[in-house]
Amino acid sequence: MTSPGLDGPRIAPRSGSPRQLVVLLHGYGADGKDLIEIGRQWQRNLPQAAFVAPNAPERVPLSPVGRQWFPLTMRDPGERWKGVTQARPLLDAFLDAELQRHALPPSALALVGFSQGTMMALHTGLRRPAAPAAIVGYSGLLVLQDGKGPESLAAEARCKPPILLLHGEADDLIPVTALFDAGETLAKADIPCEWHLSLGLGHGIDGEGLRQGGEFIAAAFARAGRRPPS
Repeated sequence: MTSPGLDGPRIAPRSGSPRQLVVLLHGYGADGKDLIEIGRQWQRNLPQAAFVAPNAPERVPLSPVGRQWFPLTMRDPGERWKGVTQARPLLDAFLDAELQRHALPPSALALVGFSQGTMMALHTGLRRPAAPAAIVGYSGLLVLQDGKGPESLAAEARCKPPILLLHGEADDLIPVTALFDAGETLAKADIPCEWHLSLGLGHGIDGEGLRQGGEFIAAAFARAGRRPPS
């Protein structure tokens, strides 16, 4: 069973049947193929995890292959909030369907995003009825409604999963200040967050970031597996 609106490349567990699910959300102008290889690099730490990288629902205008979770014109200050809000139901349905497909509980889910995918991972993951095991966000930002602050997130968040945010110090597309803003907002909403800054890195993911992301998810799954069912 999959959501009729989303699909993308998958990697089966390295060992046995899936006991965890890692969903990789790509950035603007990319597609699932751009992130699915992360799953192969993480299989050593996550041998029982299934990986899926859904393609975003919309094509980027004038691009033959690029996709977007929502349009980015940079002309409307409210377009990010409108975008994550409108795209969330489709992603939520996909996550539910993938968990059901593998007969896994919500605590066996980890969300990983890059850039626009990080916006979707944070917005959707914090509003799930049951907390994912972890959220990892690369080179992205936490979207708030225009004119509202951390109190709006505290009011809307339905769960508080552990979060790791990673950013390149030399990112010229989404400035590194987005990392610090997100960390401060999450802290004020009493949501646990760790972060890592890669010196000299632009808008991308480096080897250290990959290592930290994989280890963070593996540790989160281990903790989730020790918790009694709710």
